[in-house]
Amino acid sequence: PVNAELNATRAAPVNAELNGWQPEESKFAWGLPGSIEPIPDFDPFNFAAGASLGKMKRFREAEVTHGRVAMLSVVGFLVAESFHPLFGGEIIGPAIYHLTEVRKITPEFFELLAVFIGIVETSRAQSGWVPPTERGEEDPLLRDSYYPGDIGFDPLGLKPSDPVAFAEVQTKELQNGRLAMLASMGFIVQELVNNKGIIENLTA
Repeated sequence: PVNAELNATRAAPVNAELNGWQPEESKFAWGLPGSIEPIPDFDPFNFAAGASLGKMKRFREAEVTHGRVAMLSVVGFLVAESFHPLFGGEIIGPAIYHLTEVRKITPEFFELLAVFIGIVETSRAQSGWVPPTERGEEDPLLRDSYYPGDIGFDPLGLKPSDPVAFAEVQTKELQNGRLAMLASMGFIVQELVNNKGIIENLTA
C-alpha cells in the first residue's frame, strides 16, 4: 500500500494548482508570489534562473522559514531587552549574550532548546518533505502536493481561502520576513560593534 501511494504521488502532475498557485516555468520563480515593484524579479545571484520546480519550491521553503524565524528573532530582541520576568531579572543587557547568561543559571537550557527545535523541525518536515526512505536520488525533496511554507499551522485562522487574497498575504509575509532577516543581522552587528542593546541604541 505504501508503494502504491508513493507511485500515485509521483504520478501526480507537477503543475497541479496549490493554494491558487499554478506553476509556470516561463514566469519568474515559477510564478510564486513575492515579486513586487519597483524590482519585481529581484534575484542578483540568479538562484531562480534555470531552477527546476522542485528546487524552486525548496528555495521558497527556505526563504519563508528563515523569514519566520527572523520575525520571531526581531520580536525576541526587543522583548528580551525590555522585559526581564524570568531568571530573577538577572538576564539584562544586549540580547546576543542572553543565552550565555542563561546557561550560567540553567546549564542544560541549550540542550532543552535544541530538543524543542528538533521536535518542531521534525514536525515541519513531516508536513511536506518526502521521507528519505521513499525518495529516489532524482526525486524532489518536497511533495508535489505541498505548497512551500504551508505546514498547516494557522491557530488564528488567518489563511485566506481565496487564491488572490492568499497570494497577497503570502507576499506580505515574504516582505516582512525579508525585512526581518535584514533587521536581525543589523541587530546582531550593532550589538557586536558597540556592545549596547538595541533599545539603548534606539534611545541614545
